[in-house]
Amino acid sequence: MVKDKKFLVDVGIMDLPFPIKVISKTEPTGQATIANISINARIMQEFEARWIDRFIHIVQDHRDNIGTDTLRVNIFDYVKELKASSVFIQFEYPFFIEKITPVSKEKSLVKYLCHYSAKAMSSQEEAKIIFKMQIPCITTYPGSASQKTGGLFGQLSMVTIEIESKHDFYPEDLVEIVDNNALAPVYSFLAAEDEHFLIQKIHSKEISSVSMMDKIKSDLAANSKIEWYSVRCNNYGMLHSYSTMITTEKSRWVPFSGYSDGEEEI
Repeated sequence: MVKDKKFLVDVGIMDLPFPIKVISKTEPTGQATIANISINARIMQEFEARWIDRFIHIVQDHRDNIGTDTLRVNIFDYVKELKASSVFIQFEYPFFIEKITPVSKEKSLVKYLCHYSAKAMSSQEEAKIIFKMQIPCITTYPGSASQKTGGLFGQLSMVTIEIESKHDFYPEDLVEIVDNNALAPVYSFLAAEDEHFLIQKIHSKEISSVSMMDKIKSDLAANSKIEWYSVRCNNYGMLHSYSTMITTEKSRWVPFSGYSDGEEEI
């Protein structure tokens, strides 16, 4: 009979719906939303089936202090209470941004899917934070005929940005970067005059997903607070049942891919 039943194991819970508050540029106290919370802990002890209940108990104990602005510090409470060598926590949640339509100036709430994750180890002093956001926009369809009048067409592009930073990033700032570099933003509501304006713009101006990605990368690289970034763009053409994809990221071996003496260092 084996006397020592202790072993290294990863245990956790996934997709626990829970109300949280997330950092917002326009709401100082945070935007209230519902997140799917996932927690994974690496433990070294005898495993029991009811041990999983501890995850739920700890979440309930912290229910008044759960959010993106507190996770960076609070994750070490999970490390201690779970007696874990490492803990990974992820919040997946919708985030809403109020946007103004280009002509009618109507207000519309647009939903964006966000992932906020933290990983901490018992031997380290700071948690590793990754913020991920999916941002839809419009780019020029690559099959367009730019030399012909009315030959330009648009496509839906889904930009996924991941950043690692020691400072929390506002979701609104990432959306602004994408909207400023895309052919057109995406709205949840458009009046007739807005639709006409955007259709004319899509048929008269050309911004490919490749050129948009290059500009997004440059904007992220110029921010010294961002330690690492990844950008992926999935394009959904009107004539295909699949999406095309392009991606880029900052090399983790480069301390800061910003600008020096007017030249980009990526």
